Amino acid sequence: MAKKTDKAAGGKKAAKPAKQAKSGAASPGKGKISFKARPKKKKMEAPKEPPPPPRLKTYYQDTVRPALKEKFGLSCDLGTPRLTKIVINMGVGDANENPRKLEALMEDLEAVSGQHAQVTRARISVANFNLREGMAVGARVTLRRARMWEFLDRLLSVVIPRMRDFRGLNPKSFDGRGNFAMGLPDQLVFPEIKGDRVEYFHGMDLVFCTTARSDEQARELFRLLGFPYRDLDVVVLGSKES
Repeated sequence: MAKKTDKAAGGKKAAKPAKQAKSGAASPGKGKISFKARPKKKKMEAPKEPPPPPRLKTYYQDTVRPALKEKFGLSCDLGTPRLTKIVINMGVGDANENPRKLEALMEDLEAVSGQHAQVTRARISVANFNLREGMAVGARVTLRRARMWEFLDRLLSVVIPRMRDFRGLNPKSFDGRGNFAMGLPDQLVFPEIKGDRVEYFHGMDLVFCTTARSDEQARELFRLLGFPYRDLDVVVLGSKES
């Protein structure tokens, strides 16, 4: 009925109401909206001077490497045993049942190493252990170059002396290819970790990878760097032997 009455009145359709202005259009008054570009973040200025080289790396180049070349009769610097990387690993068996534990331990691992931690996952499925492929089983960090030397310096000068009932490292913990492994009881031995803020206490494994061709060369490399091996002479950084 409404359509018929409109035609009878004038034969024209009723005019449509005017479209409202778009929200982005500039309109005078209180409802004005402006689209201003966000200011670009200022780029961090590069340091004027490069950071100094790690102390332990300089000590290796000036003292340890010549001593190794003289003892083993090596003529080339590249053929002299050297440290390539340090792997810090934490195995968390109940990571799938308690994800908060894995997250807290990863935060501690990042605080200790100064580097982002990586979640390790199962490669195969084992029915007896309720383990499926791809499940989170721990976390790890791989340190190289300057961070590796800085971490090793803190480990030898601060962390190991803080360990309770420490009687020296096992000089036989090598894999036959010049790589050394050791374990730490918990993360409280690191000064970066505050004991009152730790939610879960957990140990960790450290693996030191080298280019040594034998365990004897690697053992001498670590001894000269200051590793306190059991039943072996300990070299202190800055001593007469070093």
